[in-house]
Amino acid sequence: MGLAPDDEYGLEEGVELPKAQVFYSQYEYVVGYYGVERFVETQRQEAHTQRFGYPQTVYVTDYSSVDLELAEEGHPIPNTTPSWVDGEDAWYVHGSDARTPSGETPIPFSERDDATTFADTHGGTVLTWDELLEERFETDDASVVRDRVDGQHQEADEHVESARSLRERPVSTVVGDDTETIQEAIEQAPANTTVVVPEGEYEEKLEIDRPVTLRGDGDVTVRGDGTGSVITTTAERTAVVGLTVTGSGSQGSQRDGDAELPGTENETGEWDERFERNYAGGDAGIAVHTANQSLIEDVTVDSSVTGILLRRSGESVVRNVTVHSPADWEDGHAGILMFRTPGVVEQTTVYDGRDAVYSHNSHGIVVRDNELEGNRLGIHLMHTSDALLGNNQLREQSNTGIFVMTGPERNAIVDNDIRDTEQALSPGGSDSYVAGNVLADSEIGLRVSATNSIYERNVIAGNEIGADINQLLPTNQVLENDFVENERHATASSGPLRVWTVNGTGNYWQGAVGSDDGRTIDRSYSPTDPVDQRLHRVDGTPTLAQAPALEALAGLEGSVPGMRTGSIVDLAPTCDPNNPDLLEQTEWEDQTWSCDTPAY
Repeated sequence: MGLAPDDEYGLEEGVELPKAQVFYSQYEYVVGYYGVERFVETQRQEAHTQRFGYPQTVYVTDYSSVDLELAEEGHPIPNTTPSWVDGEDAWYVHGSDARTPSGETPIPFSERDDATTFADTHGGTVLTWDELLEERFETDDASVVRDRVDGQHQEADEHVESARSLRERPVSTVVGDDTETIQEAIEQAPANTTVVVPEGEYEEKLEIDRPVTLRGDGDVTVRGDGTGSVITTTAERTAVVGLTVTGSGSQGSQRDGDAELPGTENETGEWDERFERNYAGGDAGIAVHTANQSLIEDVTVDSSVTGILLRRSGESVVRNVTVHSPADWEDGHAGILMFRTPGVVEQTTVYDGRDAVYSHNSHGIVVRDNELEGNRLGIHLMHTSDALLGNNQLREQSNTGIFVMTGPERNAIVDNDIRDTEQALSPGGSDSYVAGNVLADSEIGLRVSATNSIYERNVIAGNEIGADINQLLPTNQVLENDFVENERHATASSGPLRVWTVNGTGNYWQGAVGSDDGRTIDRSYSPTDPVDQRLHRVDGTPTLAQAPALEALAGLEGSVPGMRTGSIVDLAPTCDPNNPDLLEQTEWEDQTWSCDTPAY
């Protein structure tokens, strides 16, 4: 815990970050933390003890056993691999120049003199274990992501406004009046001007190597010859507006394995270069390479493999675009492909692609207000952290609506509506915020594999399985969600008890029974319990569920660490749905009832 795989693999050679490994009383695995501060903050979380039990022993990295230097970024570089020391016996330098990729980190030593020497050189204060446990550390956890959603929307608005100003450039060249071809007009146009393309069909392949705006006037189609990309831009602040593009090649990766892509001439790393060629070197309707702050707007692409490809083109905007992908998704790649391109994709429609929107290493990307239909994967994030996926409508993806992979951090997935797919939402990684989504009418509504994340105010309804839990670390906060008319509300893989109650607030479970105080039910609910999981499906089980013996067992299992391995328990189920406005958008609103007026 505490470090994304990309950060771990990206560390300079020789770095050994401080770690803690913790043996818990009720957890069968040893839990490792990058940064002792991550353990200090995590063990304060509500229900941490219920999930893990008590820490019996904590071992931490011992830098007394090595000669230690700090890299320019503050990362510790010892001359050999450090050993371990009991955390209670160590001395910690807090507030020094030492850093992990996540920020400030205390450095542990088995000898106090070594800690004092390090503090004299690199700053900081020497603390005991008990003193360290009293400290507070800022961590970029899921609550930080929740707080930044509005600001990230606002920042995206600013990027869009800046990009849309490219539409207002003065006209310098009109195709047909000033030149015979579009390419000639581009080559003659001064920088920061507009090339106007009158209505008609043009059989050309275009290259834009200067900051100009290419704007269609009326019904304009640019048709390629079936090889390569139809429009390729390599200049910053380029705009392509108001065109239909068709006739691209069908190669998913670069044909010439020895050729360099623009912008990679001075880089090393054979594996990375090959990967980039394979993923972002193929044909597209519009290919944007190393062209920061560019705009693609009011464009329709009939794609042979990829509709719009943006590579190393940060702060670019794709807006009000329609992409028709190949009828067989195996022939295509992506409707919109963003490779190392943190930008904005909004108000766009993609049909029938392999991936409607694919992001690779595009940290901070914003994908919002789009309609994605009939693709294999709707939104697919790989190696992408700090993204905002919001207000998207996804229908009939054959595999997954939103799929977040490869261990990213701090993604916000909010206010999406995903239905009629194999699995609606599968967020991976850690420290993410998943809220306000409607996940309905699918085989699996939510597949929980992310850790240290917040799942709140989602409606999960009409699925075969509402939520499928397969992460081994029970560190998520799950509250104020509504589970309605799922065949099974939730399932869980092996692992310790998952407590889905935060500060006395739980979730709404159709079928939960018990006395209430107007807000919550006094009987815990477990969607993995053989009786509870059937309460909303079979007559008579509410009476059995409230039998004195089962009620006593439920209370015991809800309070003792480790009593329900492979299980989920909600200690404070809510009487009424928490998100009635979202529930109204589904066909399952009438299937809910309050706990004091059960539908039996």
